[in-house]
Amino acid sequence: MDLVQNLLEILENDPKLAIDEIAVLTGRSENEIAACISELESSGAIRKYKTVIDWDRVNNGFVYAIIEIKIALEREAGYNMIADRISRFPEVRSVRLISGDHDLSLTVRGRSMKEVAFFVAEKIATLPQVRSTATHLVLKTYKEDGVTLHEPEHVERLPISP
Repeated sequence: MDLVQNLLEILENDPKLAIDEIAVLTGRSENEIAACISELESSGAIRKYKTVIDWDRVNNGFVYAIIEIKIALEREAGYNMIADRISRFPEVRSVRLISGDHDLSLTVRGRSMKEVAFFVAEKIATLPQVRSTATHLVLKTYKEDGVTLHEPEHVERLPISP
C-alpha cells in the first residue's frame, strides 16, 4: 500500500494520532509524514477532521432524516447545480447523487420532527426542480462513519428443560 493511501486510512480511523505515532505505524520519518499531511490538506484531499458523536447519549440531541428527491432537470442545469443549492442549507448534513427511483439523497438534521418536516415542506419541496420527496426519519443509529454507537445487548439464554 502506498504512503498516501495508508496515511489517509490511519487519519480517517483516528485523526488525533500524533505525527510520531503515524511515523512508527508507516515506517516513515516524521518529516515525511508531516509534509505528506500538509500536501493532502493543501490539495483538498483532506477536507476536515471530524468527531463522531453519539447524539442519543446527549440530552437535547437531534432528529435526523433521510430525504430522497426526484429532480426534474432543466435545460442547461444538471444535478450539480441543484445539489450545490441544496447543500447550502445548514440543516443538510450530506447530499448524494443516487441510482434507483430517486435522484438525490439528503441527510438532514433538526431539533425536532416538526423542524425537519418544516424544512422539507418549505425549503426543499418548493424548489422548482424538485418533483417529489420521500422522508425517512432515522429512529436509531447503530454505526456512524465506521464507529459502532451502541453496546450489544447481552442476552443470556435460558436453559432448555425437557
